[in-house]
Parts: sequence; structure tokens; C-alpha cells
Amino acid sequence: MYLGIGVLMGQDGIGDIHFNSAEVTQVMGYAALVVILAEGGLGTKWKEVRPVLSSASVLATLGVAISVGVTAAGAHWLTGLEWRQALIIGAVVSSTDAAAVFSVLRRIPLPARVTGTLEAESGFNDAPVVILVVAFSTAGPVEHWYVLLGEIALELAIGAALGIAVGWIGSWGLKHVALPASGLYPIAVLAIAVTAYAAGALAHGSGFLAVYLASMVLGNARLPHWPATRGFAEGLGWIAQIGMFVVLGLLVTPHELGDDVWPALVIGLVLTMVARPLSVVFSLAPFRVPWQEQALMSWAGLRGAVPIILATIPMVNGVTGSRRIFNIVFVLVVVYTLVQGPTLPWLARTLRLGEKGEASDLGIESAPLERLRGHLLSVSVPEGSRMHGVEVGELRLPPGAAVTLVVREGESFVPSPTTVLRRGDELLVVATDPVRDAAERRLRAVTHGGKLAGWLGTNGAGPGR
Repeated sequence: MYLGIGVLMGQDGIGDIHFNSAEVTQVMGYAALVVILAEGGLGTKWKEVRPVLSSASVLATLGVAISVGVTAAGAHWLTGLEWRQALIIGAVVSSTDAAAVFSVLRRIPLPARVTGTLEAESGFNDAPVVILVVAFSTAGPVEHWYVLLGEIALELAIGAALGIAVGWIGSWGLKHVALPASGLYPIAVLAIAVTAYAAGALAHGSGFLAVYLASMVLGNARLPHWPATRGFAEGLGWIAQIGMFVVLGLLVTPHELGDDVWPALVIGLVLTMVARPLSVVFSLAPFRVPWQEQALMSWAGLRGAVPIILATIPMVNGVTGSRRIFNIVFVLVVVYTLVQGPTLPWLARTLRLGEKGEASDLGIESAPLERLRGHLLSVSVPEGSRMHGVEVGELRLPPGAAVTLVVREGESFVPSPTTVLRRGDELLVVATDPVRDAAERRLRAVTHGGKLAGWLGTNGAGPGR
């Protein structure tokens, strides 16, 4: 819809706004991508990504290489594009779009392994793709493949190291420094994420990988006022996406798209039905992923505004035929995103990969009580939580932590040890600084494992911890 608004505002629409600056579009797109990757990293759960980190990394590197090669070959032989143009298109559309993946997958109850792999891949693969597009768009012959691979590996290593370092330092600082207002915590978190991108870019590393990893470290650090921070990041991510789509709609010239529709459909068909499935199959072969999950991952290689932004790189660099490249990528992304996105839930149900009835993660917001050297935890008992039916005394919180108030259906009361908790309850838990993490671990364990979580082996603090 917002892309359409941009088109209507443009020179072929009712707005008659003449906007042709690929340079401005690229700068705005990069800024929006930083915010989108930061929002995605903040919402990525380490417990879901850790088991699939290797497979996601291979999919974001080897998988990208396979996708680029197959798509470029199809573009060259089937549509007659020159090899440089074909390689640029192959690289541009081989990046799965973080915004599209994050927004669609989190609405579908898929297995954690599938969601974790696709989210991590979309966060990781922007970095090598940007390097490839820049290399293919540079004047003169493309470097030898082994030099290009070495450059990609070095930039990724620098970006990863700086991203993890900035994220760890930032999370440590936010835990140990009390800001004067709770509203400053969301701003501070986003500022740290942007700092990671700047550090990676200045060090000639991958700033996009740095911002994603830094945000993932921050998102799993149990920072104060986390729900407010998460909501702020989501809102800012939506603003970035909306602005990016409108600007891209302004940049496109609809009356020029007619001759590029057929090549876009052909290249998109090669990408969707051949290149993406091959990249998934070869990348995940060592990890013994079930064929149903591979099929869903092949179809879930969603493209969004990011490939269109990357298509402005050859325009800025003056590559021959760059406007046609942009038009082909634009049509391809719009058509195949409209096809793939809505059909994902149906495919997940057909492959029997949907998970129903799984308890939501426990919502806990922490507000530091500096003068008392403690924390006030606001705990929401979600639907499906096994904390339903558990007595307050059976929570077995560590010494130094206690449930001080329960809010139920708009009424608040001080609980006794025999008060039975229900789904939908809001709890206020006061914990001293030394036992804050142990109290939160125990609460999360009970919501997933019930009152016997400590004995059943559920992760969390047991009754004696």
C-alpha cells in the first residue's frame, strides 16, 4: 500500500512529484535498513538462534553464492542480459529481506528451528550481498573470485567482532547505569545499535552485520524497561519501512516498466523455483534438516524493499543499463512478494509444520530500584502458561524475592502463599539485586514447566537455587 502511495505521488501519478535521486534513495534506504536490522536483532531470541547458528550462517554465505550464480545464469541465458547486469541482479535479489521475514514469520506458529534459521539468515545475508553488489557495480573488471571471497570474509569477521563487542559493552552499561527517565532506555538501546553500525563501517567491516549482532546481544541481555524498548523499536522499524516504501515508489517510473515485466517474471521464476531451493538443499545438507522444513525455507525466501534499495547501487555508480536493472528488480520483488507472503501460512499447514498450543514466553518488565538496590518485576501470565493453577508459595522464588501484588481482572490484592495464580494475572515481584536473574529464571521455568519445573529439568532456577 505504501509503495503504491509513493507511485501515486510520483511523476506518473496524481502528485506529479519528480524525484530521480538514486543517491538520496540509497542513503535513506541504508538508514532504514539499519533500523530494521536493529529491530529484528532486538526481537531475535538467542535460545532459538543458537541451535541453528551454523546452518543459518552457511545459508547466508554458501546459499547466497549458489543463488547468485544460478539466478545470474538464468538472467543471462534466458533474458539476454550482459553478464555484469545478470550478476548484479543475481546478487541483489539473493538477499532475503529482514523486514519481510520478521513481519511475516512472527505471525506464523512455526517450529523454532525454522523461524530461527530464517530470521538469522535474513539478518546475516545482507552483509555479503552488499559487498557483492558493490563489487559487481564497480567500474572495471570484477576481481578474482578468491580475492572477493577473502574480502567478504574479512569484512564479515570485523563486523561480527565489533557488533558483539559494542552490544556487550552497551548492555553492561545499561544494567549498571541508572538513566534519569525510563523513556531514555529505548533511545539508548537504538543509539548503541547505530553506534555498532558506525563502528563496523569505519573499520571497513560489515556495518549491517555489526548492527544486527549488537542488537541481538542487547535483546537477550534482560535490560531494564525491556517491553517499552521493544515497542519503541517496533514502531521505529515500521516508520523506517513506511518511509522506505514511499521513497522507492517515488523513484520508480511506472510507464518505463512495460518492457521489463517479462524478464522480471522469468528471473523471478528461476530464483524462486530453482536458485532458492538449490541454495537451501546444498547449504542444509550437512545438518539433516527434514525435507518439509527445507521446502518451507525454500518458499520463505521473502524479498521486500531491501533488494530494491540495493538496486540503486549500480545506478549511483553509473553502470550501463542500471535503470533497467532497477525496473526488473522492482517488478520481481513486488510480484513475488505478493505471491509468497500470503501463501506461507497455507504451505506451513500443508506441510504440517504449524505448532499450536505452545505457551507464550513470559512477559517480564524490570524497573531498577537504585536506592533500594533491588528490582521491581512486572510479570504477565500469558495464555497457555503452566503457571496457571500454581500457588504463589509453589513458585519457590529464591530468598530475597517475593510476589507483593497480584492484579486480576482490574482488581489488585496482596497474595498469600496459597493464592492460586491464573492466566491473565499481572504480578509485581520485588527482588534484590543479587537474586534478580535467578528469580526471573525461576518464573520463566514455571511458566513452561509448571510447579515441578526444577525436577523436570526445565531450564531455570530450581527450588534450591
